Amino acid sequence: MGRSIVEVVLADPAARLVAALDRSGHPSLGQDVATLLGRTEPLLLIVTDDLDTALAKAEVVIDFTTPAATRALLERCALARIPAVVGTTGLDTACERALEVLAKVAPVVAVPNFSVGVSVLTALAERAVRALGPDFDIEIVEMHHRHKVDAPSGTAVRLADAVARARDLDPARAIVHGRSGQVGARRNEEIGVLSLRGGDVVGDHTLILAGPGERIEITHRASGREIFARGAVRAAHWVVGRPPGRYDMADVLETR
Repeated sequence: MGRSIVEVVLADPAARLVAALDRSGHPSLGQDVATLLGRTEPLLLIVTDDLDTALAKAEVVIDFTTPAATRALLERCALARIPAVVGTTGLDTACERALEVLAKVAPVVAVPNFSVGVSVLTALAERAVRALGPDFDIEIVEMHHRHKVDAPSGTAVRLADAVARARDLDPARAIVHGRSGQVGARRNEEIGVLSLRGGDVVGDHTLILAGPGERIEITHRASGREIFARGAVRAAHWVVGRPPGRYDMADVLETR
């Protein structure tokens, strides 16, 4: 994702890459960003782990890392009041607290999926669930590559939360993560979420609305990670200059 974001930024005439960060001890440290991209002509921009120096040059930070790294970054961004775009998934309670602290002093766009198509999928899902009513059961199936460490995907969780709210259900009680054994008949207020892992699948998400005599399926398939990079850079352009607060892609795309 880091390489994809760099490529998108470098191709964007309205953006300028001022720093590239990686964790301490990583082999990329000290290398020109061009080397990591496979380019022969240097960009004269060296990968660093010096967070404070990097933030001093930035108007906005884009983060796709790990929860621990994200938390440390958000804490520094809050001190410097710098906007952030966060695509890290599997955020823990400490990360969520750090996001809320930053949102009090700077704008932050934090979503598990920066695909424009996924944002539209979520908006369509909410409208469909409201229109179809309780006679249609809701199921969500997501599939990702075999190396993904969290399940279900952050996008599936966000989609499940969105359709639960659209049906006036409590996500904590309605969402069921997989089924096994003698689980009994399906409850009307149940939302099933199933995770699949295998191969090199970038990310597939399907919403199934199954009613009496008919079924609707809405699917989004990601064929490359550059779609997330383009969405994140679009969010970075949008968030600069916004009031402090926590935003998502529905705000960026105005799909609410």
